[in-house]
Amino acid sequence: MKLLWIIVLGVAFRNVYGAMSEAQMKAALKLIRNVCQPKNKATNEQITAMHNGDWNQDKNGMCYMNCVLNYYKLQLPDNSFDWETGLKVVESQAPPSMAAYIIETIEKCKDSVKTREDKCKAAVEIAKCLYDQNPEKYFLP
Repeated sequence: MKLLWIIVLGVAFRNVYGAMSEAQMKAALKLIRNVCQPKNKATNEQITAMHNGDWNQDKNGMCYMNCVLNYYKLQLPDNSFDWETGLKVVESQAPPSMAAYIIETIEKCKDSVKTREDKCKAAVEIAKCLYDQNPEKYFLP
């Protein structure tokens, strides 16, 4: 119930004030990680490894990334990248200081999924592409 209130307040705040600040975005990403990590039993080490470019993950790590992408509805039922929704999310929610490079990154990763038969592998392919575009500015939790 507490999570529902956080989401409702976040949506209401966004509708009143527009895009999130960088601090709000970091808090939202932390919330997503706090939901997806225990749900998929991903370890801190696995998540840190992905943030350092190590995408060789077991099922828990890969499915963590699927959870993250699904939180923003960025993975379609055929497991492809819903980059159009990604652009809409960025335009409406991302801090202006981050929006331009995130949009550019998303556009470069439109066709990043090669393994559509496995939603978790597909999610990692999307995340890896986003990371590879600019590792210093990787933005997923």
